[in-house]
Amino acid sequence: QVQLVESGGGLVQAGGSLRLSCAASGRTFSGYTMGWFRQAPGKEREFVAAITRSGLTTYATDSVKGRFAISRDNAKSTVYLQMNSLKPDDTAVYYCAAHPSVALPRVAASYIYWGQGTQVTVSS
Repeated sequence: QVQLVESGGGLVQAGGSLRLSCAASGRTFSGYTMGWFRQAPGKEREFVAAITRSGLTTYATDSVKGRFAISRDNAKSTVYLQMNSLKPDDTAVYYCAAHPSVALPRVAASYIYWGQGTQVTVSS
């Protein structure tokens, strides 16, 4: 079992930045690929970015490439999402999730552990 707790969300103006954190506890954090997802009101949960166990490989969806960066610190059992140049369309609840595979899965249903989410609101 892995427990995930997100933090760092909030209200920011368009063009601003936020850094989300997701702290893990329980089983070995470094044994999981980690992902960030988001869900806006009335929309399905959407893949944002993922990072391999070692942290050497990352992948982000096209809409956030060049603006968002995922990273992890296995010594601190924490994964981060640095979000720059935020847009109103980025407004959503952001979730971190853990996946047992070595790949970079983008399907939410394949992730087995989830945090409770943190709200990000970007005003225009």
